[in-house]
Amino acid sequence: MSDVKELYRRALERFGEHVEKIRDDQWQGPTPCTDWDVRVLVRHLVSENLWMPPLLAGLTVADVGNRLDGDLLGEDPKSAWLDSAKKSGDAVAAVPLDRTVHLSRREVPAEDYISEVMTDLAIHGWDLARAIGDDEAIDPEIVNRLYKEFKDREGELKVIGMFGPKVFPPKGADRQTRLLAIFGRVA
Repeated sequence: MSDVKELYRRALERFGEHVEKIRDDQWQGPTPCTDWDVRVLVRHLVSENLWMPPLLAGLTVADVGNRLDGDLLGEDPKSAWLDSAKKSGDAVAAVPLDRTVHLSRREVPAEDYISEVMTDLAIHGWDLARAIGDDEAIDPEIVNRLYKEFKDREGELKVIGMFGPKVFPPKGADRQTRLLAIFGRVA
């Protein structure tokens, strides 16, 4: 199985492929995240990308302050995505996996933080693909890793309000469909 850095790189690349296919008339279109349109969804991932370099370098959320607030996409959302993806990809490639990352809610090893953002890239990548009519396939190795990680925690995560409503995948559904159901998505 690939390490988390490789899976992150692949999820980042796949999300970027979807971003490149967004047509000008799709930025305000709906996504499976009912509170977000395409632009807000992409902005969320650009923000996550931009948080990675300072946090992986050892800064705290307080150290970063409000410099990542506001409209991070500007007039050229695709360029903003590319810039953020390069910065986060470089930061992930360079960081030791055992470095402590200071998140707002806890401290975690860099490996866990990278995995958390990789999860967002993969699931929100599916959201973006669905929203713009692109290929919805998620890397099978990422699907397998995330399914193993989250299948036994679904109930606990639903109780605390994470991942949307309970979704029951059809009998005999493939692994990706079952993973998406854990995250409250109907594939």
